[in-house]
Amino acid sequence: MTPAPLSHPFEALQSDLSDLLERLPHHKHGELIQLALAAIVRMADEEIDRLDWKICNAALRDMEQAFITFYPYRHIRKIAIFGSARIHSDTIEYQMAKEFARRITEYGFMVITGAGGGIMQAGNEGAGKDKSFGLNIQLPFEQGANPHIDGTKLVPFKYFFTRKLFFLKESDALALFPGGFGTQDEAFECLTLCQTGKSSPVPLVLIDKPGGDYWHDWQAYIQGQLLKRGLISPEDPSIYTITDDLHVACEAIAQFYRVFHSCRYVGNRLVIRLNSELCAEDVELLNNKFSDILVKGKIEQTSPLPQEAQEAQVGVSRLVLHFNQRDLGRLYQLIGTINQMGSTCQATLHPERK
Repeated sequence: MTPAPLSHPFEALQSDLSDLLERLPHHKHGELIQLALAAIVRMADEEIDRLDWKICNAALRDMEQAFITFYPYRHIRKIAIFGSARIHSDTIEYQMAKEFARRITEYGFMVITGAGGGIMQAGNEGAGKDKSFGLNIQLPFEQGANPHIDGTKLVPFKYFFTRKLFFLKESDALALFPGGFGTQDEAFECLTLCQTGKSSPVPLVLIDKPGGDYWHDWQAYIQGQLLKRGLISPEDPSIYTITDDLHVACEAIAQFYRVFHSCRYVGNRLVIRLNSELCAEDVELLNNKFSDILVKGKIEQTSPLPQEAQEAQVGVSRLVLHFNQRDLGRLYQLIGTINQMGSTCQATLHPERK
């Protein structure tokens, strides 16, 4: 008996989707794949422009390439280096960026840049091809890929927004050298995501040449206009470090992961993963010093939670708290205090992303 025809093209798409999912082999992320495909099918039932579909397709292709490129290196910490494409190789800033990249790879990091010239080229040159990624963007000027990137680690992006997504998603630290509009955009984007909790806490270092005033003038604006007017919290500058000393810059990044490993939410509780356990006195000190950021209860040290079954090997201990999700500058201060406690432990594993 011939089945009755489907009454609506949307129903036909849904049927095709069901058939496709049945043909797919068992997949550990099958539920998420189904949700993604279902979203596309729902869009197909709506009246949207051809341009909208072109944007959707190009964005998905950007993400596809980036996901595949980074997957083999997902457990290695990486640092994004930002700065002007117009800084020449004979300048102090270029040489500092090159040397910084070389040094930070000795701490176990790989380097991510925008793949262009100037500071970006310096970062890739200092790190070397084996430890470099380039996230390129199609521009009519300034942005051809530099020669210090292995083609297998070069990702060309059509859109800035997908490129920014992977800068933040894949980076465990951020370093910014002097630059123009693009660098300022990246600086404020990173600060915004860190300040609002839309990015996991990462160290952010602003580096200038010895005696340089680029970031100090920037800081004067932050203090004189944003902080003075109450547009940011007094603790928000704790999110970043300004320095003209490469040793200080590298140590600020390494120190950030001395005891702190990473964090995630389990329900409404913030779970801070640690590379080493804290003693009871240290946990009590944290409660006394940071009770203002708790919605209720206390900061408690535990073993990995049942909900972390697939991540139990990440870190050795946990701090669990009902964080107010508002005072992110204070959270950075909490992490800084944690890193002054416990036994020394240098971690180079990149946390699993959820």
